[in-house]
Amino acid sequence: MKFCCHCGSASVSFAIPEGDDRPRHLCIECGAIHYINPRVIVGVMPYLGDRVLLCKRAIEPRLGLWTLPAGFMENGESSEEGALRESWEEARASIRVDDLYTVYDIPHINQVYLVYRGELTDTNFGPGPESLEVELFREEEIPWDEMAFPIMTETLKHYFSDRRRGQFGLHRGIIARKL
Repeated sequence: MKFCCHCGSASVSFAIPEGDDRPRHLCIECGAIHYINPRVIVGVMPYLGDRVLLCKRAIEPRLGLWTLPAGFMENGESSEEGALRESWEEARASIRVDDLYTVYDIPHINQVYLVYRGELTDTNFGPGPESLEVELFREEEIPWDEMAFPIMTETLKHYFSDRRRGQFGLHRGIIARKL
């Protein structure tokens, strides 16, 4: 950040505001504090019987790899609304949400993932503009080595484990930076 979006002309410094405990962007003219907070990614783990729906990414990052339908939450929507919107945008999938299923923090890239578990209401799905392909997979068919994001791999592992036990709960975790 180079200029203040409150007063529009002054430059900003990066310093710890009085009463705070970490550096923030501060306007040297009007004193506005500009908070930059983590991004929330919302998605759905869509299932139908013993299969799950995956999307092959048509965009970077991780172009050509598989993922669950997910993306950035927008202002003015709930996390569930955002997850359903992303499922429609990426997979043209209609889903009945069961419950929040996984919550993962990824501190090194300032992201929080909220993934719901939801049942496909029909098989009229297909690739949206951000997907090359959309396909239903049984556990043994999942392209595990071609998964785009660790959070999606973890969510799928939880799902198949929970499905075998016949009991679904909320899963939480932290994905740490690989050194």
